[in-house]
Order: sequence, then C-alpha cells, then structure tokens
Amino acid sequence: MAQLKHFAKAPRISVLSLLTLGVWASVAHATNGYFSHGYGVKSEGMAGVGIALPQDGLTAATNPAGTAFTGDRLDVGLSLFRPSRSTEISGNDLSSLGSTSLDGHYSGDGKRNFFIPEFGYTRQLSDDLSWGLAVYGNGGMNTQYDHNPFAALGGQGKAGVNLEQLFLSPSIAYKITPHQVLGVALNLAYQQFSAQGIQPFAMASASASNLSNRGTDTSTGVGARIGWIGQWGPSLRVGATWSSKISGKFDKYKGLFADQGSFDIPENYGVGLAYQPAEDWTVALDYQVIAYSDVKSVGQPIQNLTANGQPLGASQGPGFGWNDVRVVKLGISHDFSPTLTLRAGYSHATQAVPKDQTFFNILAPGVVQDHLTAGFTWKLDQHAEWSGYVAQAFSKSVHGQSSIPDSFGGGEADVRLKETLVGVSYGWKF
Repeated sequence: MAQLKHFAKAPRISVLSLLTLGVWASVAHATNGYFSHGYGVKSEGMAGVGIALPQDGLTAATNPAGTAFTGDRLDVGLSLFRPSRSTEISGNDLSSLGSTSLDGHYSGDGKRNFFIPEFGYTRQLSDDLSWGLAVYGNGGMNTQYDHNPFAALGGQGKAGVNLEQLFLSPSIAYKITPHQVLGVALNLAYQQFSAQGIQPFAMASASASNLSNRGTDTSTGVGARIGWIGQWGPSLRVGATWSSKISGKFDKYKGLFADQGSFDIPENYGVGLAYQPAEDWTVALDYQVIAYSDVKSVGQPIQNLTANGQPLGASQGPGFGWNDVRVVKLGISHDFSPTLTLRAGYSHATQAVPKDQTFFNILAPGVVQDHLTAGFTWKLDQHAEWSGYVAQAFSKSVHGQSSIPDSFGGGEADVRLKETLVGVSYGWKF
C-alpha cells in the first residue's frame, strides 16, 4: 500500500489536455446498474475496490481521502468496453389492436465497442494537505436495436437509448491526525441522453412530442463526495465514503422521464478495508450501495402507469423500476517482484431489475451481477509504470413475470446482458 511520504513537486497540467480528456471520458458503459465496477485501471483489476485502498490518481472518484496516499502522480488510461444485450419477447398478442405480436428475439448490439478514457492527478502540498483531480465517466443505459422490438406497435426505425455521464472531481484531503485522513471532492457532472424508435409509448405520455427521436439533450449538475480513511498499525486500513445525489433534467424528454424529464444521478455510499497479511500481499474488501430507487425516473415502477394511471413524464409517472444495488467487492494484489504487481478480484451485486419491470428495461437491461477481474502493473523505473486489466461481467438474464401490460398485448419480456472490459493505463510519479 502507498505510504504518506516520498512526495515531490509536480509540473502544471495543461488546461487543454484536461478538457480534451474530459470530453473523451463521456463514453457510456455499465456494470453495476449504470455505474462502473471501479475507477482507475488498478482498481478495476481488483473488482473495483478502492474505498480503503487508493492506488492511483483516480482515487477521488471512489474516496477523496485517498488523495493523501498516492503522492505526486499522473495517470492516463483507456478501456475497451464490449457489451452484449438482447431481449426475448413471448406470449404477446396485439390482435385487439389490429396488429400481430411483439414476439421474437431482438439484439440490442447495433453498437458494440466503446472506448472509455480516464485521467487522474494527485499532488502533495504539505505533510498534511493534498489535492487531486479525477476525470471519469458513467453511463450504460445504451442500446441500439436495429430490428425495433416495438415495430408491431408502430415503432419506427431503430430503437434504443443512450446515456452518457462525465464527472470532473477536484478533491482535497487533510490529515487530521497521524493516522486519520478526511477528504472532500466536488462532483461536476455533465449528462447526455437520446432516445429513438419508442413512438408507441406516446399514447401513455403526458407530453407525446417530447418522448422519442428528439436528438441529444444535455444536463449539468453539482454534487459532493466526502470520505475518510484510518490506518490501524502497519497492516490495516479502513475507509468510508458518501456521494450526494446530483440533480439533472432532460427537457427534450420530459414526456419520457418522470417528473417532467428529471434524471438525477443517485446518492451512493460505501465502506471498505485493506489488509496486508504479508509485505508483498494486500487483500481489500468494499461494500457499496447505489440508491437507484430514490431517483424517480429510474426507480418508479411501470405499475404507476398501469395501476395508478400516471402517464410517462408525470411527477409520479413510471420509470425503469430499478431497485437499489448493493455490491460486495473482493480484491487481492501480490508484488510478484520489485517490478511486477499482479491483481485479481471478484464482485457480486444485487439485481437492479425486478422480474415485473423487464418491459421498459428492454431499453436499459442493466442486469449483470457478477464480475471476475485480473490486472497487473509493470514498473519501468522509479517514475514510470504501465498497468492493465481485464474484467468479465458474466451473462445474466432476467425472465419477465407479468412484465408486459395488457394494454401493450401482455406476455413476457426477458432481458439479457454480458460485458467484457480490457484496459491499460500509464502512470508517472513525479
């Protein structure tokens, strides 16, 4: 684990380079719901652990207190994210509407490959004070059905949605005692969203002209993340972190999202520990909660439409019906030699999508639960290093149960997702 010493002055970072990386970082991806399984290539190689184990300049994305532990360094990374998403509809009958059926198998893989950059920088200002900047992305409510699953209801063209979220998080950490650090980060969020091919839902919308095919809309918001890390002896470190909800709104889609287009980024929090059973081994464990159910457009169920008569876009209108997601992450690293560190990890998340909510989640099948990861760092010299990882989110299907409302012909929608990620980063210690 990194120590609170051996820091040096670092040069200024070009504003232009930050802005360029920031724009690139807004590529959509999903693992735990639509949050990434981790931030920073080293963390991603250990199933995303990082609350008590800061390893690189991206640490503020997980716990800003970690800014005090990483020294003066710069990290730039790139990941390839390759999801596979699909749906199977069965038992649907639209004869009462003068049509046939939605039944069939549909692939949402009109776009398969996503490149996800990341950027992190930390600097030690004094023995007690550090600051940093992390640039990273969330997203992943991304689907593109070239064969529109809603065509029998009148859906036109390709169907799908795309959500992208970019975060710029400047952070500061203060050592309040020799073994206790507090940190705070400002989360500056930029969101983009678009939807297409979902015209049939206009009959259930409070604003039918602001439902589908409205192009890309954007939203900005501000929140905060606070964190703490405590050291107990030379071998054990404990951490905790909390991030506020960030308000967002897509006016072009106020006929789709509940509360007239509201789309907030959910509150999330967690605790973690890191333990060194031997000098060259580290084991880390994180527990994270993502409060999706508190975001109306994400958490409110389809029954708000079918049972309560609340249309899409209304304050109490239906959303995707997601549950809160709780994630347990376990990671391990081993210093195999003075130049090579090996990593591995496994995580398990509770299911975001209930069985009776799969119909709307044809558009956003964030259903994977289990990740297996591996990674490494190769030190070139005392300053430079390369790190890499691979992560597999195993295929998961949620089989619909009373999932398609009778007004849309009944039957069931089964949704499926699996994901592969491969990433590399370059780190420079000043």
